[in-house]
Amino acid sequence: MKTDDTPITRQKFMEELHRYRKGSVTRRHFLGVTGLGTAMAVLGGTLPMLRPGPALAGDIGDRVILATWPNYHDAANFDLFRDQTGAAVQVNVFGSNEEMLAKLQAGGSGWDLFVPTNYTITTYVEADLIEPLDLSKLPNYDAAAFEARFAEAGTVGGKLYAVPKNWGTTGMAWDSGKAKAPFTSWKEFFDVTRTDFSGRTIVHDYQLTTIGSALKYFGYSFNSVDPAELAEAEKLLIEVKPHLFAITSDYQPPMRNGDAWLTMCWTGEGKQLNRDLPEIQFALGKEGGEIWSDYYAIPKNAPHRDAAYALLNFLIDPQVNAREALAHGFPVADARVNAQLPAELLNDPILHPAAELLNALEFGAAATLTDPNRAELMARFKSA
Repeated sequence: MKTDDTPITRQKFMEELHRYRKGSVTRRHFLGVTGLGTAMAVLGGTLPMLRPGPALAGDIGDRVILATWPNYHDAANFDLFRDQTGAAVQVNVFGSNEEMLAKLQAGGSGWDLFVPTNYTITTYVEADLIEPLDLSKLPNYDAAAFEARFAEAGTVGGKLYAVPKNWGTTGMAWDSGKAKAPFTSWKEFFDVTRTDFSGRTIVHDYQLTTIGSALKYFGYSFNSVDPAELAEAEKLLIEVKPHLFAITSDYQPPMRNGDAWLTMCWTGEGKQLNRDLPEIQFALGKEGGEIWSDYYAIPKNAPHRDAAYALLNFLIDPQVNAREALAHGFPVADARVNAQLPAELLNDPILHPAAELLNALEFGAAATLTDPNRAELMARFKSA
């Protein structure tokens, strides 16, 4: 346990955080060795930022259900939220926006807060599945703090329906010990899957990125719904299918244990893999691909609405969000958070690629979420 006043180093903090998230140490040990337990006890009554705000102070019940993506949060923050409010955070993980939309359309998801991607929000609004946010319950929200291109999709018809969480890109991660040369393109990705990496490649269980990346192989738009272009992408995916290790959006375990050598990969997870296993590298395809922004939104039928607002307000607190970013590695669009992050994170080439690479990327288009040709293509590919 930490018994002196010497500040813990950032490296030591991250080591202890990693041990805690793995379950190697107890929460008590983690709070003690990092000094967070003492800070909360001593400062919680004097610093407003450490006191529960109005949205946290009331009786919000004993639980809140969050639907989100894999490897996307700091578990220690959920423990802190429970300690402050009495509400335990139950996390449901999904692998695609199509899966999330289908769950909400079916009704009875049980979710209080969920994490949709930029291109889906207009569909949720049109389907009357989410509600405009009550900003009086979100004192930690500051619209001026967010970079516009990663925040604008949350506003539809002049009303705010979703607030930004993180942004990132979709690229590829590979074991450099197994590769003859670095990957630089989606053409290389699909070609090597059929040769040297046969049986070792993963593609997402998510039609936007899997179909979109196949389209980039031919130089088409990531968002194309043109039937002829989709037909070419389908032919490629069907040819590749027998050479795949898996179709899954939870690709970290097989990449970490060496069963897989190459995977489609989101920014932060590419950084997580590279941080823990430096031989795993990450790159964007030079032909282009996806840039995205994820948001927090509240379903209309949220069973624990007060808890949903409390958790959302908690997670967008800049101090809490900075801890989230240190844990999951995805870039944050909130300037208040970035001001607290180390320079090496803000300048990391995986998380913040060069401008010429970013300029070639496309935000997902709303049409891709509900396009029947894309949905049917993905179904045929998975069943082939």
